[in-house]
Amino acid sequence: MNYQTFAKLYDDLFDEDAYQDWLSYAQKNITAKDGKLLELAGGAGRLAILLKQNGFKDVTVFDLSPEMLTLAAQHAQEAELELPLIEGDMREWSDLKQKYATITSFADSFNYLANTKEMLDAFKQIAKHLEDDGQFLFDVISPWQTDVYYPGYMFNWHDDETAFMWSSYGVEGMSHTVEHELTFFVYNEEIDGYQQLQEIHTERTYDLETFMRLLKKAGFKDIKVSADYGRQDVTAETDRWFFSATKA
Repeated sequence: MNYQTFAKLYDDLFDEDAYQDWLSYAQKNITAKDGKLLELAGGAGRLAILLKQNGFKDVTVFDLSPEMLTLAAQHAQEAELELPLIEGDMREWSDLKQKYATITSFADSFNYLANTKEMLDAFKQIAKHLEDDGQFLFDVISPWQTDVYYPGYMFNWHDDETAFMWSSYGVEGMSHTVEHELTFFVYNEEIDGYQQLQEIHTERTYDLETFMRLLKKAGFKDIKVSADYGRQDVTAETDRWFFSATKA
């Protein structure tokens, strides 16, 4: 029961409909569909595989977790697709010389960075690894999500072998920050019983002006922001912002 177990649990429990929505957003907004595409923080490769199956020929997954990349390799093999994998930290990957026409990153990846400096570092690395006029697409949760929706949020799920409890709390003294307490009970044949696994995830976000400022400072232009996977305009109660930006 290690990080490989956590990775598989997250992969199994993730909402498959969200991948279809991200795919739809990518198909509608990516301009260089024949160019090289990097799925940054691509996890178990689910979206990358969908992209390859829907006309994006050259897709690579980049992720910090070797356990997630192991799952991505397995999923690619099952789909009978070649899927290059890169293990690395989005805040510093200067040693990678390849440049891409498009870089995408979804599912709150930037909300796990500790502060605006780390986010700026990540944005600069993305700009560095984009071709001229390359495109960057990503999403983040909004302050409405951290301040209004998540505090007090609870979700429970179970089947015959696994139970999952998710509770979210605001973090005192830290603006637009939330902690998720994730608890799994997984059946273990060796002990003929259930083993408890727990993780705490911290997410932080900022106002829209901060994201715009950081993107411009990192070298991006033509920044467009939308809601609901690009289907709606942003409002005061938008839970997730979707960004499309071009390398200046």
